[in-house]
Amino acid sequence: MRTYRDLFRAPEYTPLFATVTVQMAAQTVSGLALGTLVYDKTHSPLLSALSMFGASFAQMIGALTLLSAADRLPPRATLAFSALAFAAGTGVLAIPGLPVAAMFPILLLLGLVASVLGGVRYGLLSEILPPEGYLIGRSVLNMSVGTMQIVGFGIGGVMVAAFTPRGTLVTGAVLYLVTALVALFGLTSRPPRAAGRPSLSQTWRTNVELLSSTPRRYVYLAMWVPNGLIVGCEALFVSYSPHHAGVLLASAAVGMLIGDTMTGRFISPEWRVRLGPPLRLLLAAPYLVFVVHPPLAVGAALVLLASIGYAATLLLQERLMALTPTDMHGHALGLHSSGMLTMQAVGATLAGLVAQVTSPSMAMTIMAIVSVAVTLALAPGLRPLPKPAPEPESTIEPEPIPGQPRPARA
Repeated sequence: MRTYRDLFRAPEYTPLFATVTVQMAAQTVSGLALGTLVYDKTHSPLLSALSMFGASFAQMIGALTLLSAADRLPPRATLAFSALAFAAGTGVLAIPGLPVAAMFPILLLLGLVASVLGGVRYGLLSEILPPEGYLIGRSVLNMSVGTMQIVGFGIGGVMVAAFTPRGTLVTGAVLYLVTALVALFGLTSRPPRAAGRPSLSQTWRTNVELLSSTPRRYVYLAMWVPNGLIVGCEALFVSYSPHHAGVLLASAAVGMLIGDTMTGRFISPEWRVRLGPPLRLLLAAPYLVFVVHPPLAVGAALVLLASIGYAATLLLQERLMALTPTDMHGHALGLHSSGMLTMQAVGATLAGLVAQVTSPSMAMTIMAIVSVAVTLALAPGLRPLPKPAPEPESTIEPEPIPGQPRPARA
């Protein structure tokens, strides 16, 4: 499966693609509106960043307690229910007069719901597509995310200015409702991928097994930490340039779209191995220039260039799949998603704290320096995987066919 035509011919891929697309549009519009609303109320870079990414703190709580549910719940019902939960939560956030302090408990509850969502969604993807189709299928979903971020941040910026942040949050709630309907009527009812009931003990056992492997730990750290630090930079866009944050966020989405398109469709497996290390460095290096507070056009170009580096995470997911038994793929991908989003919340918090005592531009530069340092430290554990050894030839001679001489040994 190497072409987009083959991909969209796969049963159920199109409705899954639609649920991801509409939900990302809702998340993008709502996130920008909420970050702007909080910044207008508090003028705090930290609180603005936390409002956009702080819900991801709950992802780690969910990964430690709820993640076994990702393989033990029916996918269609779970995707529909999670979208309804996000619609309800976003609608509450849009209530006029809601205090900022009341917003964060709602965001944390939504983060708990999202902690299971990633494993359900990408576990379902591994069921819909054959193993050789996973990379292109995931890359197209990532491309959809990037496209919706471009459109969402652009339109969201206009909507925030024209209809107020609260009106934009209502739009996000409606889009979440559309997501639930697409999941409910577009996907087939499937049984859970694993038997048994979700439990804390099962979650812990599988997490321990996944993280007990040193090669897998390197992959997880490389997907979580540098990525999270750079998302911390993006969380400062509102405070860095309050009137042009949508432009910078859209530029990041364009870069991510370019990177995912290249790696998922046009780069051969051999070149994917070679491009992994430079892509991981590219993710952070352009942000070093923000120390001089570049003009908007230059800053947007730097953000676009850096975000191409997010494709390194897609390549690391392929490596994770190669290192993980098939019957643990859903849990492994859910752990990746929860850990990544948690580190994004950590990165947003750290960036906000540094910006409080320095400036947004200086904080972005510091986060980029740390990201580069972590990437270099992890490099020895991410060397190319050895090719599987060829199967040894059997030394057992076949029984001769009656009436024929036994073949001579060389």
